[in-house]
Amino acid sequence: MFQNINLAVLIFKNFFLKFSLKKLLACFLLLLVALGYSQKKINGKVIDSNGLVLKDVAITLKNNYITNSNAEGYFVLSCKGSFVFKKKGYNSKIVNLQETKFYVIQLLINPHELNEVIVSANHIPKQLKKETASVAVIAKKDINRSNHTDFAPVLNRTPGVFMQNGVLNTNRITIRGVGARNPFGTAKIRAYFKDIPLTNGSGTTTLEDFELASIATIEISKGAASSAYGAGLGGLVRLNPQNANLNEFFLQPEFSIGSFGLEKSILTANYGTDQHAVKAVYSTTNSDGFRENNEYSRTTLTINSNHFFDDKNELTFLASYVNLKAFIPSSLNENDFRNNPESAAFTWQKAKGFEDSQRGIFGLSWNHTYNNEVKQITSIFSSFRENYEPRPFNILSEKTAAFGIRSRLLGSYQLINRKIKWTVGGELFNDNYTYQTLENLYRDIPKETGSIAGELLSDFKEDRNYYNFFAEANYEFSENTTLSVGFNLNNTWYKLDDRFPISENNPDQSGDFSFNTIFSPKVGLSHLFSKNISIFTTVSHGFSPISLEETLLPDGQINIDLKPETGWNFEIGVRGNFLEDKLFFNFSIYRLAIENLIVSRRTTLDQFIGINAGKTQHDGFEAAVTYNWIKNNNLSVSTFTNLTVNSYTFKKFIDEDNDFSGNNLTGVPDAVFNTGVDFNFAVGIYGNVNYQYVGSMPITDANTFYSDSYKLTSLKVGYVFKFLKEIQVNAFLGINNLFDEKYASQILINASSFGGNAPRYFYPANPVNYFTGINFKYVI
Repeated sequence: MFQNINLAVLIFKNFFLKFSLKKLLACFLLLLVALGYSQKKINGKVIDSNGLVLKDVAITLKNNYITNSNAEGYFVLSCKGSFVFKKKGYNSKIVNLQETKFYVIQLLINPHELNEVIVSANHIPKQLKKETASVAVIAKKDINRSNHTDFAPVLNRTPGVFMQNGVLNTNRITIRGVGARNPFGTAKIRAYFKDIPLTNGSGTTTLEDFELASIATIEISKGAASSAYGAGLGGLVRLNPQNANLNEFFLQPEFSIGSFGLEKSILTANYGTDQHAVKAVYSTTNSDGFRENNEYSRTTLTINSNHFFDDKNELTFLASYVNLKAFIPSSLNENDFRNNPESAAFTWQKAKGFEDSQRGIFGLSWNHTYNNEVKQITSIFSSFRENYEPRPFNILSEKTAAFGIRSRLLGSYQLINRKIKWTVGGELFNDNYTYQTLENLYRDIPKETGSIAGELLSDFKEDRNYYNFFAEANYEFSENTTLSVGFNLNNTWYKLDDRFPISENNPDQSGDFSFNTIFSPKVGLSHLFSKNISIFTTVSHGFSPISLEETLLPDGQINIDLKPETGWNFEIGVRGNFLEDKLFFNFSIYRLAIENLIVSRRTTLDQFIGINAGKTQHDGFEAAVTYNWIKNNNLSVSTFTNLTVNSYTFKKFIDEDNDFSGNNLTGVPDAVFNTGVDFNFAVGIYGNVNYQYVGSMPITDANTFYSDSYKLTSLKVGYVFKFLKEIQVNAFLGINNLFDEKYASQILINASSFGGNAPRYFYPANPVNYFTGINFKYVI
């Protein structure tokens, strides 16, 4: 044994004598470096501003290609440095990666290459050019073309979408004509704030209260093609909030003023580390308004935080709060509209009618990756709304509290050497709605003191519930052909509790109402004829729920025979780009056939009942073209052109003794045309000019009265420059309705005449008006 030890010592001495101490130390250090790089590598994932993972992102170092992100957005790097992350459809980003840990890299959408952008209107992320349905993406650049006060100019540049806005708090959005017959507000389309429903239990949606500056992108799925989001008859509007930025700390205040006493301030703050980030957007908006009784005051706070705990678990928190008080000038008759448009409706002016509301939404989402094939996304959410609204005919006091959960699995499966991407999930929603009406005594007061509450007139509580179960799968027959199939299963039920004392004049209206389960399938197909040109087609079914109020008959009973509107959507389209990505286009033709058309028949000033009165047919053509004329280091110039042409008719419409079959659908223009130019100089000067034409609209079902067509021109210019190296300054000036067009920004269809007065169809639009402001961004 000792002989063996002595032999080992002798060998070690001989080895040591052959190497100097310096050489041995060098070998040891090389070994440590090799072990360090082999055990501690830089890894992470790449996502977009909406949180969607991005695959095939090219990662380079000093112009040398290193690697790509994989199908789940993950990457691994074996060295440190300043890396460039680049993917078509997104702005490139340089990130300095020096520590061996997990990073999350966020890329922003490039609006000039939208065909390449990843969308998730059906929960299965895919390139827009491979989407089987008609999906429009409104990027941040599109939102910033005007000021951050009004949604209408933003949405109305999207073919097939039309938003009327009487005043800032009175709006109606229609998609392909669906929702145009709703007397007030937006109905029959679905809307989400990321994964939180904005559509309440009776199908009513409010978007206009949100702060536009807090929105990163808006995805609009037109027609009943989004099975994963409830198969809304008109389509889906999905607001994607600005994600919090990782590894960035900045403050960004903005101040602007404008015509009619407009004052607006926005403060955006972001704090982000490598794996956690929070962004808050606070805003105040105040305006005297163009019309009498038109004052507007709104405060909002939006908070969004992202937490990437590891490569398998992500947590997102989202909250939005709105405090609004807005006076209501209401609509005018034709004489006042043309001769005294700044006036308010007489009774609304005397009652000093307004809405005073507070609303909030809160959501928490957990994303968990089980493996490379299966991922889970679960969201829980809650919302509330309180509103006090004095009106000439009564005073409305209402409260809503909603709760829900939405969960789904996403995965992929290999079939015949091709991949099936699938999702399956469900959404459970409940909201409790309580409302009272009180007598308004303003008429009995000698002086104009505004509304004064009197005796209680009604007292209701509604419990509104629905669940959606959905599934969808995309199968790639080849690299170029994708088949999409899916369905939505919905069940909706209401419970009404009439808490007002029962009397001869007030029958008990308590009761239950439940829809039959509605099954809404969809089938879509897309095919890439070349790298740049794709064709898509889809057939889908959708529905819109009935509000509980529409089910109530004058005798207090619930109309159990009333059916929800349902429809089939048929569409074919083509999208792509030419001329080395300079020209982008999207064309589609469609037919939406709706059955069980619901007509809201007015019984009193404040009450409507619903009846099934027939069928409508919505035929249309939509086109969107963008061309990049110049794009170099000194100047970029691009133009956009959007066109909507439609023929929406009542196929069958019989209301009591009136037969309106064959007439044009009320409240929808026959054509909308938008065009504009954007320019941006390297020295910091930028701007845009926009032109819009809106055709005439039938105001009555009999088609005996139409609104006038109108043309609008607006512009905005600005200058961006650096101040003290850390501060970026953006000064801007804009003019809306440049040529002072006189038109109705919203119409009230089939307005009734009470007390011998002329019907009030028109909401006058603002005349020529301006805004100007300045934005600072201080990066710490």
